Amino acid sequence: MRRVYREFKPWLALLLRRRQRFLVGVFLVWITLLAGLSLLGLSGWFIAACALAGIALAAGLPSSLDIYVPGGGIRFFALLRTVARYVERLYNHNTVLTLLADLRFRVFGYLTRLDDASLRRRRASDWLSRLTADIDTLDNFYLRLLIPPFVALLCLLVVSAFIAIWLPGVALMVAVSLGLLWLVITLGYAWLGFANSHQQTVDQRELRHLVLDQVQASAELMSYGTSAWHQRKIASHEMDAAANQRRLTLRAALGNALVSIVTGMLVLAVLWLASIALGEGRVNGPIMVMAVLIILGINEAFNLLPSAFIKLGASYAAVQRLNILSVNTLIPASVAFPLENQTYSLRLNSVSFFYPNMLEPALSNVSFVLPAAKRAVITGVSGAGKSTLAQLLMGRASPSSGDVSVAGFAPFTLTEDSRAAHFAMLSQQVDLFDGSLAENLRIAKPSASNKELWRALDQVALSDWAQQQPQKLGTSVGEKGQQLSGGQARRVALARLFLRSPNVVLLDEPFAGVDAQTAQHLARALDDWLQDKTVIYFVHQVDDASLLPGVEYTWRLAEGQLIADTGISS
Repeated sequence: MRRVYREFKPWLALLLRRRQRFLVGVFLVWITLLAGLSLLGLSGWFIAACALAGIALAAGLPSSLDIYVPGGGIRFFALLRTVARYVERLYNHNTVLTLLADLRFRVFGYLTRLDDASLRRRRASDWLSRLTADIDTLDNFYLRLLIPPFVALLCLLVVSAFIAIWLPGVALMVAVSLGLLWLVITLGYAWLGFANSHQQTVDQRELRHLVLDQVQASAELMSYGTSAWHQRKIASHEMDAAANQRRLTLRAALGNALVSIVTGMLVLAVLWLASIALGEGRVNGPIMVMAVLIILGINEAFNLLPSAFIKLGASYAAVQRLNILSVNTLIPASVAFPLENQTYSLRLNSVSFFYPNMLEPALSNVSFVLPAAKRAVITGVSGAGKSTLAQLLMGRASPSSGDVSVAGFAPFTLTEDSRAAHFAMLSQQVDLFDGSLAENLRIAKPSASNKELWRALDQVALSDWAQQQPQKLGTSVGEKGQQLSGGQARRVALARLFLRSPNVVLLDEPFAGVDAQTAQHLARALDDWLQDKTVIYFVHQVDDASLLPGVEYTWRLAEGQLIADTGISS
């Protein structure tokens, strides 16, 4: 139990930052249930009182009954229950969405601080699963594991105290019986279903990966004649997962049955003891009926507990996977560039880099020096190691051996703010978001004016196109920039670089996807913007030297090794 608490502790701490919302949510659920119990109990009292009064009058006995106060009470509790239920659902679901946003923000923050080697240890689908499915599992933790037991315990105390006004002995029996039931359902069922619910999460993740492999690697599986084998593997795993889920569902059903049996027996016990008290004249008939119906209604507060606590293992599996992100995987960034440092030279000394579980290095014994404010070009075919080298220079990975330094500092030890302020990179992967053109540009400089945005678009030969759009800077680029062509999307990414003032610039295929005339326009704009900056172009090959003005150093990467070229071919 201590280990479980230790895993949940950081997420509980995040929840406690909004403890006021949590307490208000508990209060609203409690009020809703109390209103329902009060409505049930008062209705029972009223019906019994009316029946007894009617019997007395029929028998010729004097009898009187005030119907207005209890009638008004019934209307009040009916209205309170309806309003409280609506407000509770609205408030608690808003709280859950807020908490999930907090959790996703925290997890996404961890992911942004992981180096490339750590990110490549797992599939993109696995990281996405952590950001979505695992966090969604914690929805169950707040709504089902925290609020219901608190509310059930509060209802138990209030109901016992209320019955104690007339029947102290019955109240004590109710408190002890429901208290034991509360312990069995919470702690007992958390233990009983822990392994199965934990396995259910593992099964779902594994099935998700197997099905994705079947779809994405269908051509390879068919080529090797293993498609049927892989389908049998999915079916077998699915059967095991279904069997485990049936066991879990059966135990949850038994828990609900236990709640019904205990509360049913408690109703009979209260009815029997209250009838004895009625015979002794200690209570009247309506009070006895009210006590019995209230006990019958408290079943609603306990019915949610078995299915919730039996899934504690699923929440535990989720937080385990999320906690891994914060342990020994973050880039150790603690150094900032001194303000007086103005010479941003690049130096690699015998650098080698291995990706996880790879036998051959992506880079092997790479060494070079690029003086500050100079330009270089590094050529190489796909897979030669250009992107890996760029990630090392950007501080997104640390070398397996050797030293990388920018202005005398190891890039991966620099703070994120320092790297963001002094480094810029145009990668082959363009990240555009489902927003306007202006919003995507202002990612680079939130304070940029419209004039600055138009100037950046002009530098990448997109201003004429943007002017022709009905919404101009408000033009939507679509999710992942799908409203733009590939070349336009890359130029929007390049325009973002023009809004910044970095000292070190890495450009990976900056002229890909554009025609020759546009490439010349971009080359001239880059030549002006790159003055006094330390620059490396990464290209497959240099087809037109006029696109790379000012380049003084030329290297070629081949199978992870750096080879010095004699110059740029024209």
